[in-house]
Amino acid sequence: MILLWIGVVIAVAAAIGAVVTKDFYRRLHFLTPVTSLAGPVIGLALAIVNGWSLTTLLILLTIVILGVTGPVLSAATGRVAAQRDELE
Repeated sequence: MILLWIGVVIAVAAAIGAVVTKDFYRRLHFLTPVTSLAGPVIGLALAIVNGWSLTTLLILLTIVILGVTGPVLSAATGRVAAQRDELE
């Protein structure tokens, strides 16, 4: 249960930071903790509570996909935005 609360605190803190920040690029930085930390920690908590089953396997697969693709998508989004704004 503690893992669930840790994940929720990370997600809420990132959401508050994203709302407070005005710049797009700074907001993009607040997305990464959600995809890299909060999502996997919450998924791990759900997998532990669920026990071993097919549902647990799907949760773990989702954690892996989120952990791998989240930072990549954030970097790609930042790169496209920088090209759009002619910063690159």
